[in-house]
Amino acid sequence: MDYRIVNSQITLQFPLTKLQLHQNTIIKINKRTHFLKPAFPRFIRFNNRQNPISKVVRSSMGKDRVLDDKEAALLVNSCITRNLAPVLSLEQGLDAIKAAVEELKANPPTCSILLFEHLSERGFELHCGDMIIRIFLLLAYFHAEAGSSVTRFPSFVLAVPPSAKALNWFCSQPESSKVFPLFFLSSDKENPTYESLSLGRTRGVFGIGSAVSFKGSPHASGKRSYLSRYLPAELTSSKAYGFLDIELDTKMPTIERQTGSYYVFIPQIELDEFEDISFLSATLAWDDSSMCTFSEAVQTFESSFQQARYTSASGSQLICSSLLKFKNAEKHTQMVRVNSLLMDGKKLEASTLELEDASSCFSQFSARLSPTLSIANNMHSEHETNKVNFFCQDSPNINALWASLIVEECTRLGLTYFCIAPGSRSSPLTIAAASHPLTTCIACIDERSLAFHALGYAKGSQKPAVVITSSGTAVSNLFPAVVEASQSFVPMLLLTADRPPELVDVGANQAINQVNHFGTFARQFFSLPPPTDEISARLVLTTIDSAVHKATSSPNGPIHMNCPFREPLANSVKDWNRKCVNGLDFWMSNAEPFTRYIPPQKSLSCSDMYSHMNEVLELIEGANDGVLVFGSIHKEDDMWGALMLAKHLLWPVVIDVQSGLRLRKYLSSFLDRKDILFVDQLDQLLQSDSVRAWMKADVIVQIGSRITGRRISQMINQSCPSSLILVDDHPGRHDPSHIITHRIQSTISQFSDSVIKSCKPNIRKRWKEFLRGLDMMVASESSSFISSEKSLTEPYVARKIFETLRCGSALFFGNSMTIRDADMYGSNWVQCTHPASLMLSAGLPCHWVHVTANRGASGIDGLISSAVGFAVGCNKRVLLVMGDVSFLHDTNGLALLRHRTSRKPMVIVVVNNRGGAIFSQLPVASTIDRNIMDQFFYTSHNVSIRHLCLAHGVKHVQVQTKAELQNALFTSQREDVDCIVEVESEIETNITFHNNLRTFTRQASDHAYNVLSKLSIADSTSPGPIDCIVSKMDYSQYRVQLNAPPTSSSGNSNNFPSYREGFVISLSLDDGSVGFGEVAPLEIHKENLLDVEEQLRFLMHAIEGNTISDNLPLLKGSLSSWIWNNLGIPPGSIFPSVRCGLEMAILSAIASRHGCSILNVLHPSAGELSKRSSPVQICALIDSYGSPMDTAFVASTLVAEGFTTIKIKVARREDPDEDIAAIKEVRRKVGENIVLRVDANRKWTYDAAVKFAHGVKECCLQYIEEPVDNEDDIVKFCEQTGLPVALDETINSVTENPLLVLRKYSHSGVAAVVIKPGVIGGFENAALVARWAQQQGKMTVISAAFESDLGLSAYIQFARYLDVQNAEMQSLMNKEPQSSTAHGFGTYKWFKEQVTTEPLNIHHNPQHGSVEADAADAGHFLQKCLLNPLAVVRTSDEKEVKEYQIAVDTEGVSFSINVLETGESNDGSAVVFLHGFLGTSGDWIPIMKAISSSTRSIAIDLPGHGGSKLQYHGENDSDRPNLSIDVMAEVLHKVLKTLTHGKVTLVGYSMGARISLYTALKCSDKIERAMIISGSPGLIDNDARTTRKAKDDFRASTLVSNGLEFFLDTWYAEELWTSLRSHPHFKKTVTKRLKHQDLHTLGKVLSDLSIGRQPLVSKLIYTLCVIHLTICSRLRINHSLPFPSHNRSLWEDLKQCKVPLQLVVGEKDAKFKAIAIEMQARIIHENSFPLVVEIPSAGHAVHVENPLAVITAITQFVKTVKTT
Repeated sequence: MDYRIVNSQITLQFPLTKLQLHQNTIIKINKRTHFLKPAFPRFIRFNNRQNPISKVVRSSMGKDRVLDDKEAALLVNSCITRNLAPVLSLEQGLDAIKAAVEELKANPPTCSILLFEHLSERGFELHCGDMIIRIFLLLAYFHAEAGSSVTRFPSFVLAVPPSAKALNWFCSQPESSKVFPLFFLSSDKENPTYESLSLGRTRGVFGIGSAVSFKGSPHASGKRSYLSRYLPAELTSSKAYGFLDIELDTKMPTIERQTGSYYVFIPQIELDEFEDISFLSATLAWDDSSMCTFSEAVQTFESSFQQARYTSASGSQLICSSLLKFKNAEKHTQMVRVNSLLMDGKKLEASTLELEDASSCFSQFSARLSPTLSIANNMHSEHETNKVNFFCQDSPNINALWASLIVEECTRLGLTYFCIAPGSRSSPLTIAAASHPLTTCIACIDERSLAFHALGYAKGSQKPAVVITSSGTAVSNLFPAVVEASQSFVPMLLLTADRPPELVDVGANQAINQVNHFGTFARQFFSLPPPTDEISARLVLTTIDSAVHKATSSPNGPIHMNCPFREPLANSVKDWNRKCVNGLDFWMSNAEPFTRYIPPQKSLSCSDMYSHMNEVLELIEGANDGVLVFGSIHKEDDMWGALMLAKHLLWPVVIDVQSGLRLRKYLSSFLDRKDILFVDQLDQLLQSDSVRAWMKADVIVQIGSRITGRRISQMINQSCPSSLILVDDHPGRHDPSHIITHRIQSTISQFSDSVIKSCKPNIRKRWKEFLRGLDMMVASESSSFISSEKSLTEPYVARKIFETLRCGSALFFGNSMTIRDADMYGSNWVQCTHPASLMLSAGLPCHWVHVTANRGASGIDGLISSAVGFAVGCNKRVLLVMGDVSFLHDTNGLALLRHRTSRKPMVIVVVNNRGGAIFSQLPVASTIDRNIMDQFFYTSHNVSIRHLCLAHGVKHVQVQTKAELQNALFTSQREDVDCIVEVESEIETNITFHNNLRTFTRQASDHAYNVLSKLSIADSTSPGPIDCIVSKMDYSQYRVQLNAPPTSSSGNSNNFPSYREGFVISLSLDDGSVGFGEVAPLEIHKENLLDVEEQLRFLMHAIEGNTISDNLPLLKGSLSSWIWNNLGIPPGSIFPSVRCGLEMAILSAIASRHGCSILNVLHPSAGELSKRSSPVQICALIDSYGSPMDTAFVASTLVAEGFTTIKIKVARREDPDEDIAAIKEVRRKVGENIVLRVDANRKWTYDAAVKFAHGVKECCLQYIEEPVDNEDDIVKFCEQTGLPVALDETINSVTENPLLVLRKYSHSGVAAVVIKPGVIGGFENAALVARWAQQQGKMTVISAAFESDLGLSAYIQFARYLDVQNAEMQSLMNKEPQSSTAHGFGTYKWFKEQVTTEPLNIHHNPQHGSVEADAADAGHFLQKCLLNPLAVVRTSDEKEVKEYQIAVDTEGVSFSINVLETGESNDGSAVVFLHGFLGTSGDWIPIMKAISSSTRSIAIDLPGHGGSKLQYHGENDSDRPNLSIDVMAEVLHKVLKTLTHGKVTLVGYSMGARISLYTALKCSDKIERAMIISGSPGLIDNDARTTRKAKDDFRASTLVSNGLEFFLDTWYAEELWTSLRSHPHFKKTVTKRLKHQDLHTLGKVLSDLSIGRQPLVSKLIYTLCVIHLTICSRLRINHSLPFPSHNRSLWEDLKQCKVPLQLVVGEKDAKFKAIAIEMQARIIHENSFPLVVEIPSAGHAVHVENPLAVITAITQFVKTVKTT
């Protein structure tokens, strides 16, 4: 029989050996197909390429191995990246990569452990009676599944010091290189030129060798290859570089232009320089069967590595000498970076790239592709002179010759930036400098400004500029800058033209004695003779060489070279003897300096230094209370080294603003408890006598000499006789107090390297945490004080400047007040603007900002000029902050600003207070007459800065408000023009604010010290907190009857009893102390008992074993930080009532531990006062539903009880007139002495509220709470009615930082804030709002939300704390004390029953004439309280987590599935949790426990994970069956049948989400609903599937070959995990992952469950189904095979999904958010619940990053679906 399928394009031709019914049965498939039989090898290579147009070339080895586009894509997409630890030098980086490769060599990935039987078990069954026909399929695109074609593409990445090194590294490579390609790619996009290269500041990319190269040619039709569709959208570490429209043959000396061709390659070793961050990476690639073997890949890498070892420290000298080599290179206009250009299926076409993705194309580069072929652009001058002819023949006179030799030698030494002042005598030098092709020249008429400009350039570039001046006073004008350079150890080369000796001291014009003109401030003076042909020209060259060597050798500094010239000074011709250039032939034939100074190779580990350094290391290692002090640090690599040192030692770090680390930017949240403690506020802390007396370190290591803060210097002095170790790279003496015990002359990187290698850090935790608490308090208080001031102040300018500065920019500070304000008040936490993945890959805790200032002599002269030079030197956007007097002192610098020579735009912020305000801070200001101060100290002026800017053509913006400053800073730093921002200020206002700020921060310092000292247990050396451990947390649910419904309930329903329900938390510490907290949710605040209890159950599990620090009572972010760092949950995810109760319990436990009250721990001095009396006045509350007479009667009754303040609820009635009548009647009844407040609860429209306000104008209301329903109308209401307003709901509705919302309510008409801790989210948030109100002069009222006496007792103590705090502030500000505030605790009268056995003592105090509570009594009450057993409904119980095994058998394997279970369900339902790859069932325990009170929760260890085991029936690994998603779903289905007879809710994450989705769609008989967390239905595109399979295969191979630790490094380096890596529990998560044992099964799961292998029915399978149906029809048998549609996937199945689905994604997970949106569009059934839920503050691993939000989502999903 011959069966054929009509209209089928596929015919199968092979005998079905098991179908012997009819020997002539033939099935044919007309397509090249391979089938595996049991006797065949497991892995077969497929060679079905047809005319490949792409090639993969191993150019480093000279081999051309051809792969087609798909194979190339497989290779690239299999790349995995391993991040290595950051290092201190490029050389260390190479060593680290070499070690990583050696580790890889020791454990090479092998194919035998991969994909054991993907092909042989991938079959198709045809049932024919009792016989089974199995057709083994192999689709063409499965070729990546074959073991022999497993591609491997590992990449190692690490961060290295960030200074520009790539170009120098490229230039260091020898001409005889045998490794190619070699290339440098400049990242400069703004008209790059060869002159910019010579400045030595250019950042870019250096690459050597080729891991893999791609060549492409046009199709026969002329169309371009779409290699892009096969390459990944993101190659974060392995970028590809190359050229378009060239046909490359590396054996030929030239390139052939060919439109449509391309050549790109991935370097084996690459240095990629971003702004302030540099990454060194290495990439290997191999394919065991086609391209090259692993050993060959390692061999090529080692060749590249040995070549890369050629590096040089010569810097710009080497660059300048190498630029000439590029003149013979082939010219090509662009080089491309492939990772950008090959996105979204773009063609490899130059024109397309230029239009669509200009960031992919670069116009400055050089690439050596073979010994005979180089390509370059913008790397050399097109008009190169013939040096031999010029120096031997073309020089018109001897002056021109010598000047040209001077300039030429300077450029060879790397000095290419010339600062030229006009003058006649210096004409030869000027002409030579301006004519040289490699120089960059700038001119200025003012020599003083010019010299400061050169100084700034050297600060930015770390190499000297050359200054050229004429003779006479022109030289003297250089003196101030020379002094500054000398004191700051900044190199400069001063070429001063002079008269010849015969014209000196004889009265010649413009002639002075210039010999040793700068005295000791010049490192050395050189005097050249007047040019003559009687002296060898070698004198000029060797003198320049010596001068530059002196300038750049320690101690760096200015060098003065006097250059006398005789006439003629112009280029007029005058014969000279050519013999004077004899001996220069070799020099003229190359680009090297005549004399090359070889620096000695010194190391701190050298034997002669070892004994001295060993003593220092022992001191550091033995320190208990060590402190790092970072002084002035100007080099980026030194900042890097200092940060690495701090990261290693973990000592507290005191940082000067000039270190670059005082003003730093963080990637993570400010809540993160940073490992490195930067004590930013020490200068302010030291204003406190107590802190100053306490702050004594035993060892101080100071990095960098100069310190701005005077009090910090005094602290160092007071620590004597402690060891003081000063490290700086110059030998200068910086010891004004004569206390340095060890002086180390070394680079910071060298010193850091020595300490990191030799010292194990040791620091007392108590010392460090005490400092952390002090710093936290003062940082918060000073920030809030500065922000609360309505006017624009100078400290606010200091803060805001840094907050608006972008990463990659730099700061230059003027002297006087600007740098001092920045040092004291600059922001200490700002969000980093670098990409998160970039920073995390770098392994950096924070990012610095390059900061400098002229602090050598600390003058105010030349600041503009210096800053402009600094901008040129560092090649960054520079922000200069200076005062008005400094600005006026250097207005000639504006001329330099106007000339945009080789720099980026600048912003200059001028704080204009019309004089020298710094003198107001000195003692002289209080001792002499103001007129004298104005005239001789302040030097007051009325100069218009705007007109000065106009005269110089510079943009000017004037600001007077905070908003204007914010806008000006934001706009100016994004424009392409220079801008001067003038900030208006006044000396008197500035004096007052600074004095108040100092007073305020001193009080805050004292308060913080008192709190921490009170709570500290002292040891023999110093006080410091001793932490305690939470041993247990319990809760009890209560239910008590009320006298009336709460005012938050709707209507006045007194017909039925009302009850209050809530929870009491009991928190037990390991020392036996117990604290209590109350959680009392209200439905009106969108909380309910069930949701609250779930969070409490979660906290019971999460909090146990955590440390409670005594820093927590500071309430300045301490509790939020603790919740985030210790519990691992975003503080904002906790319900407000829960967080309030938790904080109450924590504070109560701390108080119990110390035998005091909450008031004592919050404010020790207030606690001392409370021993006598600490009254808290209470405001009564009336819920006004009755008639005006009824309301007045209740009010009069309350007055009779002793209440002096009453709040009346209004807007209960339809007409405001009724409320007006009620208030008037109450006022008439109670009299004028009773304080009345009203509360509208946002229930009125604006018009109704205004009507009410006008109606009660004569009633003397203290305020009205929330009068309007729109919060934007509040201020307008105040202005129109004049009735004071209090905020309540406006504050409660804020979910983030409330201060951001409160700013717009600083209006004086907003008289009060009503704060409910249980609604706003606890004591910390309440204290934050209260502090803002106090600083604004507003009343602060603490109010209850119908908590019981237990909660009220804590609120009363908190209210007293705020009252005392407010009184202290009024005293500090010299304001009249405010009258007592009545707090909103009148709700106590609502309670008919109490939660505690004894009631809280609230009574009428005849002495004060009011109803009040006593904070001391409240403290005792909370300590001794006992719960009323009649009020307790039930207590918490710890649900046991049971662990057991379920046996499941499938074909060829037995599974023992590990199961965790807890909780019970009333209706028999269950929630089953599935983890992701590398997870376990234990990941779900916190969430399971949270919902266990009402839900049966089950978590399963998937095969290969946790406690689940597999039993194979075969004899070896090759018999292991497939673990595909079909198998997983089958196993899960069988487990579910064993677990329960009913349906379950599936909750799956990532891989578990895919299994859950697949099971829900295919096995709906057991699935009631499914929550898909960070999951996907899979890939549809075949190419994407193929490449993903290849990558997962390589991952699996790496996992098994190299182990979990190596694998996890690469796994979590991917961008998907960026958010998780910044989570405080990330390390714990990784530790859990390392516990897996069965790596082979894990690898198989990763490979088999690859999203690229997720089932997708192809046309072939569709056709085979047709065959099956045909056979069954002919044989007259029933078929059981489901009939699929063409290309149907889970995406298609979503349309027919009957199981309710909910898709949960993290807010930060852009990839899966997009997938969820696409899935949502495919699901067509209606839901009564949100289909997509976005979890805030979370990335991919939402259940780890924000578990409480996930718990809420699960509960609401289950509840909603059940209801539906």
